Amino acid sequence: MFIKNRLGLTEGTETMLAQEQRLNQISNNLANVNTTGYKKEDITFWEMMFKAADNKPRVGKAMKIITDHKQGPAIQTGNNLDFAINGQGFFKVQTPQGIRYTRNGNFTINNTGQLSTADGNLVIGDGGPISLTDDKISVSHDGQISANGQIINKFSLVNFSDLNSLEKEGNNLFRLKPGSAKEQAATSINIQQGSLEGSNVNIIQGMTEMIDLQRSYQTQQKAIQTMDDLDHQAISRVGNLTG
Repeated sequence: MFIKNRLGLTEGTETMLAQEQRLNQISNNLANVNTTGYKKEDITFWEMMFKAADNKPRVGKAMKIITDHKQGPAIQTGNNLDFAINGQGFFKVQTPQGIRYTRNGNFTINNTGQLSTADGNLVIGDGGPISLTDDKISVSHDGQISANGQIINKFSLVNFSDLNSLEKEGNNLFRLKPGSAKEQAATSINIQQGSLEGSNVNIIQGMTEMIDLQRSYQTQQKAIQTMDDLDHQAISRVGNLTG
């Protein structure tokens, strides 16, 4: 007689690995609670069929990272070159790797008189990069930039029919996945000058999820230990069976 708990051990290990990845995800979200325009990440779980080592189909677990694009709170800064987007949309910026998109409107003027991000990426307006002589500008709710009563440019604000077509690149930038739907002009948005969009991470929710995951992880550890003990008992008793 031999008790086979291999499937149970495999399922338990997969569950722990998934919980560990989710724990890392929550930790990263909490670390960015004060990052301007940060969008928290979640992991969605589903089941799929695949073949195990013995070539028999079985159900396994799969994970997919998704970005929660829910808008964060507007935080007033009073800085003339800070902008928050109220509604769905993104600023376009030019990076060495190509066009990218961001919700972080913390801009500055570089040494060539162009509006740029803190990382030096140029902010795109109608016709290309936005040139300014100084920060004495006013920006309307639809993104028109004026200086001395004259309209000088307009933010190129875009949106996407499916936000899942965007993926994070780091430094609060998003890139469009290959083969995804193209950008479109953003509508029904409101630009707030002198404000920045805060992170959409909820600290209390994140801490609660972290505690629940740690407890679940410990429970799974105990379950694996129990199955391992059963295997050891079966092996030690196999030679002591009597008719």
